[in-house]
Amino acid sequence: MNAALVLAAALSARTVTLAEAEQAAAAQRPEVRIAAANAAAGAGRTEQARAPLLPQVVLQGIYERSTGNREQKPDRTFTVANSFDTFNWYEAKMGIEQLIYDFGRAADRWRAAAARAAGLGDTARAARLQALLDVRAAFFEARADKALVEVARQTLANQDRHYAQISEFVRTGTRPDIDLAQASADRANARVTLIRAENAYTVARAELNRAMGTVGDTDYDVADDEFPPVPGETGPIAGLIDEALRDRPELAAVEAQLRAQELTLQSARAGYWPSLSLIAGASDAGIQFQETYMLDYLGNVTPYGGLAWNLWIGVKLTWPVFQGFLTRGQVHEAAADVDGLRAQRDGALHEVWVGVQRAAPGVRAAKEALVAAEEALTSARTRLRLAEGRYTAGVGNIIELSDAQLGETTAAAQRVAADYALAAARADLVLALGRPF
Repeated sequence: MNAALVLAAALSARTVTLAEAEQAAAAQRPEVRIAAANAAAGAGRTEQARAPLLPQVVLQGIYERSTGNREQKPDRTFTVANSFDTFNWYEAKMGIEQLIYDFGRAADRWRAAAARAAGLGDTARAARLQALLDVRAAFFEARADKALVEVARQTLANQDRHYAQISEFVRTGTRPDIDLAQASADRANARVTLIRAENAYTVARAELNRAMGTVGDTDYDVADDEFPPVPGETGPIAGLIDEALRDRPELAAVEAQLRAQELTLQSARAGYWPSLSLIAGASDAGIQFQETYMLDYLGNVTPYGGLAWNLWIGVKLTWPVFQGFLTRGQVHEAAADVDGLRAQRDGALHEVWVGVQRAAPGVRAAKEALVAAEEALTSARTRLRLAEGRYTAGVGNIIELSDAQLGETTAAAQRVAADYALAAARADLVLALGRPF
């Protein structure tokens, strides 16, 4: 089942999992499809570059209706007899040419095209990895917003419960009217927070659609999927850097481009020298297909018309001795491009080092922050439970209760944010290492 069908099935079930979102992004994102098309075009250019190394066979057929006047060079008996009489002319020709040696010019062009095609394949792989990172970030952003909606709903439910409880206390005169006003304000604020959370979740699903390369509504839920631990995320950074240097498609792409440009430089330098080819061919031409016979006034029979065939074989030496310094300019351009790609490769190496050194500690920091957020949430819930007990017993006040409720809501939101940060950090590390998963 392709990614589009998988996604359609998921949307019909009104739930999208992380795996379904990843499949859709890898298959449907415009950037991925463009990169794949570029890679396919690179393969086509490689076929074109190989063509000069193979035999060149040309078939040609000609029909003309032309005058038969003959050109003559001047001499002592120079005469010209022109006429507007026209005749048929038929000609069939076949020519074959095979390159024998050109100091590697054509072969280096072919190898350069093959290296560029390989680089475009690596670029397509990099585009796919970037699409996976984008869709993972969008998915976990949507999942976090979904969790914040649930936090807001629970907070509103608590505020409704507090409002009902305080209303009874105020009615019986055990609590002042200001407590009810505070509870009413807290409940209204909780309702506003819920509205904002629901809107943010809708926007996040729209962003997820974009990340999946899908046009559609947002009337679905995201699954409560987790991003699994990345193998080696707690290991030494040196090993992760070695893996990234080996597997990052961006590095492979720039290395392939550099190799292609070095071969292009070699091919340009070969332009200073001649090329040698083997040629062969055959032709068949005349003023009519069938030979006829003419009888003159003396009774002599003379053949007339028909097609005459010819065969030939030989070698061709081509040496562009001077083309207005064209070859020299091509060599200078190719050499400068090589220098530029070497600098680009060095920059890519730096990016790999920085990317891993940023992503690996980011995962560890996010894991520690998640533990701290869970502890804070546990403490906040305990505080809220105690504040509710104190208020019910009449020894606590409304400010203490409101502060405890706000603290619990804030801690729950921080727990959601910490969970999202860990998933995002692991997705960054996977991309930095050049892994698809």
